[in-house]
Amino acid sequence: MQAMGMRRAIMIACAVALTGCATVTTPTKGDPFESYNRTMFTVNDTVDKYALKPVAKGYVWAVPEPVRNSVTNFFSNIGDVYIAANNLLQLKIADGVSDIMRVAINTVFGVGGLFDVATIAKLPKHAGDFGLTLGHYGVPSGPFLVLPLLGPSTVRDSAGLIVDYYGNPLTYVSPSSVSWALYGVNLVNVRANLLGATDVLADAALDKYSFVRNAYLQRRQYLISGGGDESMPDYGEAPLPNYGDEGAAAAEGASATAAPAAPASAAESATPASGTAAAPAPASEPSSTVPGNQYVPPRAPPGFPSFRLR
Repeated sequence: MQAMGMRRAIMIACAVALTGCATVTTPTKGDPFESYNRTMFTVNDTVDKYALKPVAKGYVWAVPEPVRNSVTNFFSNIGDVYIAANNLLQLKIADGVSDIMRVAINTVFGVGGLFDVATIAKLPKHAGDFGLTLGHYGVPSGPFLVLPLLGPSTVRDSAGLIVDYYGNPLTYVSPSSVSWALYGVNLVNVRANLLGATDVLADAALDKYSFVRNAYLQRRQYLISGGGDESMPDYGEAPLPNYGDEGAAAAEGASATAAPAAPASAAESATPASGTAAAPAPASEPSSTVPGNQYVPPRAPPGFPSFRLR
């Protein structure tokens, strides 16, 4: 029964790919592969809808949450080995040493990485892969690219996936059947952790492809720049308001247009002898906004004493 379901999902995905229903005659600025990307995005979404998502829901139903958290911690602890290597390649020595300490503490005191003791010990979790390492040394990202089954990427990040595969400790697990089984468990577990996020995306985004594209490029640029405000590809979206300190100041300036400013002293508020009222000073307009592709939401602090990795 399960094999028939998988076969049906693959057939539907192939049919969608052959129809090429997402043809774009004029690609969006900064996205020259948009026609292909939208078609492959639809294929991936169809495979996810009929195969990955049902399996992930069954996994959540059958496996208790503490066990799922331990599975997440286990694979995250393995991933920290490769993250440490990339941080050291980027000469981020402090982050690399912190990642090595995370692996050591979680392996020894976290029962082989099943529990995230390192986060309780205030050792932060970092992100890293070879695509970020290439970007750190100035290699341009190239156009946005949707990979079959793997999802959003760029030309640079796609090339980095080859190094990522050989840098992943799971690749060297013997026999190969066990290695691929671990990859499969990790895939299902990651998809289960994203069930809530994809449901919100389906309800909120009018154009899921544009939303995913912009969010992916925004996060990658943020990770490379370390939170800087370097420029991103311009996809023509309307700017979002700045909710930071500068945005708060701009909001105060904007509110001044609704009502005159209060006088600073009684002398200033007094009516002149001639009987004419002093006109209030014109309020200044907000001077700056932050484009949507540069807005990065704040990161929530880790819970305590939860063992779930962020």
